[in-house]
Formats: sequence, structure tokens, C-alpha cells
Amino acid sequence: MNRELYARLGDPQLGQKFIHVAGTNGKGSCCAMLAEILQCSAYKTGLFTSPHLERYNERIRVNGQEISDGDWNRLRSFVVEKAEGLDTVEFDIMTAMAFLYFKEQGCELAVLEAGLGGRLDATNVIEDPMLSVISGIGLEHTEILGNTVAEIAFEKAGIIKPGRPVLVQDQSREALDVFRARAAETASELSVAKPSELLLHSHGFDGQIISYKEHREIRLRLLGSYQYRNAALVLDASDILKKQGLDISEDAIKKALARVVWPGRFELLSKQPLVILDGAHNPHGAEALAECIKDYMPGAKIHFVMGVLADKDYEKMLSLTAPFAKKFTIVSPDSKRALSAERLKKIIDNKYDIPCETAESAKAGLMAALSGPEPDTPVLIFGSLYQVAEIRRSFDLS
Repeated sequence: MNRELYARLGDPQLGQKFIHVAGTNGKGSCCAMLAEILQCSAYKTGLFTSPHLERYNERIRVNGQEISDGDWNRLRSFVVEKAEGLDTVEFDIMTAMAFLYFKEQGCELAVLEAGLGGRLDATNVIEDPMLSVISGIGLEHTEILGNTVAEIAFEKAGIIKPGRPVLVQDQSREALDVFRARAAETASELSVAKPSELLLHSHGFDGQIISYKEHREIRLRLLGSYQYRNAALVLDASDILKKQGLDISEDAIKKALARVVWPGRFELLSKQPLVILDGAHNPHGAEALAECIKDYMPGAKIHFVMGVLADKDYEKMLSLTAPFAKKFTIVSPDSKRALSAERLKKIIDNKYDIPCETAESAKAGLMAALSGPEPDTPVLIFGSLYQVAEIRRSFDLS
């Protein structure tokens, strides 16, 4: 973070109320659910997330509405001018823009998704969050955050602030020990969500119904077992916020979770043929994806359309998904960091007895999968968030 930038801007983050969310996977979905609950509770709510799928404007929203092009350009020019001579990156600029916009719009609360890590993240300039939330921790960006779960958890734990409540997902002892130590150091009240107390009443491609603690029969529009674990975290967060005086009713919670959407996360694009889009881009995400396949398509063999970035642990991702594969179509995501389709195909050909071909783009890969000789084979696109927008445009969902 660059504190001098915020000082030059008049520290727009001061005086605002924030819920700060960090983690490896699931933090974006948690942010979307929390923002929807606050909005359904009649609070004017800001939401800052990353990355975007199609437009930068998606990253800054108020009551679900993206910032306009005019406001984006105006604020960006203002922040860039103030940042002259400072060592800043694009995420610093966008975070500052979000603080300014939420203040201009008179947001009563804002939900902030941390970017990379937490301790040194641009969003961590906030000093007094209503609540810090940390979702599941996995190995990612090890070249920056550390090579072990404990090292990465230490970076995420940087969002825990003195005397302020913190809620974390139940997870490995290695990560929890780090969170407990940081909470003790900062005299912060630590709560741990308990997905083991979840009751899944039903699940299918139309949604799922869960109960958690005193929250009974909550319909969740988001699909996937990892999403009902995220929902447990969000329900606990809602209870903590209520204890701080927020007026959040059970009706608002039910309305919000029944309608919230978060594109590209085990998203059903078509039932016939069955086409699913998932942004899983690391082993932690691929593990969750494999669990969803077992839950929603037991026994099925799938035509995967896969594209990954070269700095990801794609061999581990393959090992988690290959057992479900009938065929792979490999593509290169639209990114300078993309792994070439030919390189990934070569790995599959050498290690797995699974048919594999390449395609020029994510959309071309999808079309190839859909035009195959077996139209009843489910198609699942995964491996990178960089291909989500292209696929969603193919279904007129952007």
C-alpha cells in the first residue's frame, strides 16, 4: 500500500464503515453475499472486488450498480494526478478510487475484498473495520506470499485490526494457529465459522437449501458445496454485525441469498446440453471443483475446456480433475501470463490416457466441445478467470 497517496487524497477511507474480506478462494463470493445482505437490509452499500471479468467498472459498485464510465474516468484522472512521483501500482489507484466513490455516494457501509495477500494490500489502509473476515487459505502466489500455509495465513492475518472482531473459516490447524496468535496479539475477538454445523436439505442446478445454527432453510442461489460453506461464514458475519447494532433481519438474509449471483463460480450456463463455467485457477479451487462434480454429476465423465496461466500449479489442477475427464480441449487464456495450449496438451498426453486437443480460444474450445459426437457429455470450462467473460458472452450473459 502507499499511505502517502491516501494522505494526498485527504484520507477518504477515514470515517467510513467497512467489512474487510481476505482469503485464497471464496472471498469474492463472500463479499457478494455480504453486500447483498446489507443492501436488502436497506443500507446503501459499496462493494469493491477484484479481478473484473469484462470491465474494470465491475470492481466498484454501489447497491449493485457499477460505477459509470464518466465517474471512473473522472476519479482515475484525479487519483493519477495526485499519485505523481509516488511508487504506485494500478491496484493502489483503483482502491483509492473506490474509497473516494463510496464517500461521494454516501455509502453507509462498504465491503472490501483484499487483493493479493492482506497485510501489505492497498485495501489494508483502513484502520477500524466493523469486521475482518478471512475465508479458506491455500497455496497460491507462493513467490510473493510464502511457501507454506502458515506463511500465507500470516499475510492474510494482516487485516486483523486491534480490538476489532475477526471471523475466519474453519480450516487447517496450521492456518488457525496463525489467526489465533494474531487475534491474541491485537486483542481482537476471534470467531471461527463451523461448516460442520451446516445441514444441507437439498441441492441441484436450481439452487440449494441449507440450515446453519439458528438460520433455518436458507435458499442459496449460488451452486456448489464450497458456496454453502461460504454461506456459513457469511451468516456468522451477519450475526456479528447485528451484535454491533446493524438492523439485519432474517427476511433480508433469505431474500439476499436467494438472489445473489457471482459469475464464473460453478455457474450453470445451459441445462441441455449441460454446460458449466468455473473460474477455478489454483489447486484449492480445483479441489472444490472436483467436490462439486461429485455432488452434482455423480459418475459423469466430462469434456473439460481448460486454460491456465503459466504461474499456476496446473499439474496439481490436472491431477484433481483428470479422474472425471472424458476429453480435454486445451486453450490459452487471453493473458500475457497464459500457458500455451500446446504445452499443457503435451503434459496431458504424457501423463494421462485421455483424448486431448487444442483450440485457438476459449470460445472455440467451447464450440468444439458442443459439436462433438456425443452431445449428452457435460461440458465444463475452467482454469482461469481470464476466460470467463469470453464464455459468458457466448451465452449472452455478460
